[in-house]
Amino acid sequence: MSEGRSGSGGSRIVLGVSGGIAAYKACEVLRGLTESGHDVQVVPTEAALRFVGSATFEGLSGHPVRTGVFEDVPSVAHVRLGQEADLVVVAPATADLIARAANGIADDLLTSTLLTAHCPVLLVPAMHTEMWENAATRRNVETLRSRGVVVAEPDTGRLTGADSGKGRLPDPAEIVDLARLLLTDPAAVPRDLTGRKVVISAGGTREPLDPVRYLGNRSSGRQGFALARVAAHRGAEVTLVAANTAELAVPAGVRLRRVDTAEQLRTEMFDASADADAVVMSAAVADFRPAERVEHKIKKADREPGPVELARNPDVLGELGAARSEGRLRIGVLAGFAAETGDPDTTVLQYGRDKLASKACDLLVVNAVGDGRAFEVEDNAGWVLAASGTQRPVPYGAKSLLASRVWDAVVEQFADQ
Repeated sequence: MSEGRSGSGGSRIVLGVSGGIAAYKACEVLRGLTESGHDVQVVPTEAALRFVGSATFEGLSGHPVRTGVFEDVPSVAHVRLGQEADLVVVAPATADLIARAANGIADDLLTSTLLTAHCPVLLVPAMHTEMWENAATRRNVETLRSRGVVVAEPDTGRLTGADSGKGRLPDPAEIVDLARLLLTDPAAVPRDLTGRKVVISAGGTREPLDPVRYLGNRSSGRQGFALARVAAHRGAEVTLVAANTAELAVPAGVRLRRVDTAEQLRTEMFDASADADAVVMSAAVADFRPAERVEHKIKKADREPGPVELARNPDVLGELGAARSEGRLRIGVLAGFAAETGDPDTTVLQYGRDKLASKACDLLVVNAVGDGRAFEVEDNAGWVLAASGTQRPVPYGAKSLLASRVWDAVVEQFADQ
């Protein structure tokens, strides 16, 4: 992550807040950024302060809050803030704020900061569906994106009053994660997947022994959700097949299909992948399931502990690869994940290369697991192996960074087709 220029080990972030009902969620974004060690200066619009008072922003950030260019004139704040920032985030970004930014209007401190920023700029829209879909807003968004501004995809859900639809502010944790990614790599979310249909699996399957117990694994689903989130921000139409990830917020702009078992995941992946440009299998699919599922809870008194007979689960990635090779599925790029530990005779990378060859996929992401790595943690590392023989290491960092590197490799595969 960028060390920034604040001298405190974090980066200098300007958090803009415009005047929409979602302004209260900016407090959670602010808390998430400050708890990550960053120095955050909140710059609200006058309208934003009608939703959240300046005392709240000042208490959470530790900085005074100003809205106009005629406040603190000697410091030339309307220029200095943008010049010194490592990242500018505006959440929420209303239709009005987006319009002013697209047209270069600088009539308050926030829009002036946007004009002077040399750093990455992230706008997170929040507005009613009709406003988001209006031709004027769409044109303004495309104008900003053409200038290198990252305009996030809004979420779908409950809006003001009884209305629902696309235009909801994404979960604050998702905004913080995207900000963290842009601080690490400002070029991590180009719009290079626009028009592409991608399918991603995530989480860990659970194979029931009885109505209470199951065989499972330690996958949290965070890596698959990061892949989906980054793909949506890069413009893709995303379907996420998620196994047992109810505690994770669905990424904005992502279509979700929930499953429990390996058989269910296989069915959903084949259905969703029928016309996919890219498929990424990041779910941890159980290799085996109990051969018999007991319909009632097994009581201690019912039987003595004994062996559980197992049956082999389908190899979903291998079956997708075979179906593509036989022409039954038209998948443009097929990628998988392999969690490996290595042993005295074979390295993690060698196991990964062997699996890449056996699964008939184009890419394989290899993770070394164990000792608190890969599973049930926020960060990850690994290697992206290609069938062509290339090997791309990804250093330890946020799972969204690894996700971005995977999509970089997928885009390269598109270019070679």
